[in-house]
Amino acid sequence: MFDGVAKRYDLTNTILSFGQDRSWRAATRRALDPRPGEIVLDLAAGTGVSTSELARSGAYPVGVDLSLGMLSAGRRTRKVNLLAGDALRLPFRDGAFDAATISFGLRNVQDTRAALDELARVTRPGGRLVVCEFSHPINRAFRAVYLEYLMRALPEVARRVSSNPDAYVYLAESIRAWPDQAGLAAELAASGWQRVAWRNLSGGIVALHKAIRPATAPPAGS
Repeated sequence: MFDGVAKRYDLTNTILSFGQDRSWRAATRRALDPRPGEIVLDLAAGTGVSTSELARSGAYPVGVDLSLGMLSAGRRTRKVNLLAGDALRLPFRDGAFDAATISFGLRNVQDTRAALDELARVTRPGGRLVVCEFSHPINRAFRAVYLEYLMRALPEVARRVSSNPDAYVYLAESIRAWPDQAGLAAELAASGWQRVAWRNLSGGIVALHKAIRPATAPPAGS
């Protein structure tokens, strides 16, 4: 599915988010706070637009995605390290990264808990995680308007600008079914991540969840 939307993926996201995708990427970088010289995993990197944002910090980001089509599109335009890999079986040693992030990708993984466990495995003890993902607007009236846009307007706009409009029907349905802020925080804690906290962006359309890899205890599921 993602191979089919790769060609116009970044443009479509900018249009559908009314340009907010740029500010969400910048907020993710600031929340992760990558430092010069650190090795950072950008999981579900897609075309590498998020990886490029992380590189602005002076850190060394490694973008990983399952979609070869997305990676191919990114390699044509961005000078960042993009690798093919499965979130449920990452091709890295334990503790390989100082920090890790996944933006708008955890919702697409077949097994959320297993992906969080795997992120913990490849992040060093004391390392940082930021999950940027669609969430639930906190204002009830705004949430009603947002859901109307999500289920009705978004697929129609996607038909006009996307190379694979049907993929955005899935997008809308998956966002609606995704856990709220507290629900995702509980998933992170259950996977052994500590000091879990979140911050809403755009009224809760998106939430940034931050967590720390325990300094001594192994990740859940290991």
